[in-house]
Amino acid sequence: MYFLPKPASSKGPAEMFTGDVWRESIAVPQTEGQHMMVALVRFAPCSRTAWHSHSKGQTLHVVSGIALMQSRGGEILEVHPGQTVYTPPGEEHWHGATPENFMEHYAMLDMSDDPATSTTWLEHVTDEEYSKR
Repeated sequence: MYFLPKPASSKGPAEMFTGDVWRESIAVPQTEGQHMMVALVRFAPCSRTAWHSHSKGQTLHVVSGIALMQSRGGEILEVHPGQTVYTPPGEEHWHGATPENFMEHYAMLDMSDDPATSTTWLEHVTDEEYSKR
């Protein structure tokens, strides 16, 4: 058993996010054969991910604030602290903060054997799409 070094927070890149988003890595694979990745992600009001999907699905657990989440073609969900949402493999979706509140969630996923294929990033969520709640 050993402590892992705390990585620095990193700002979410503009290609993947609208607005100010900060990520902190919580868990990454430590040995061969492990694939779990967990991050704490903080969203400023109105900030959000671009449309994207995960090759092995994703679990999101809201820690604070109110999250907005939507699967392509579905309704926008309002997700509150303590609630957990699972997105199946390959399902295109986005998640972010409401216009009024900051939001934090844990993002958990299993990485693919080739980490570059774990998440497929698509186009940005438009203001019109975001405001349809």
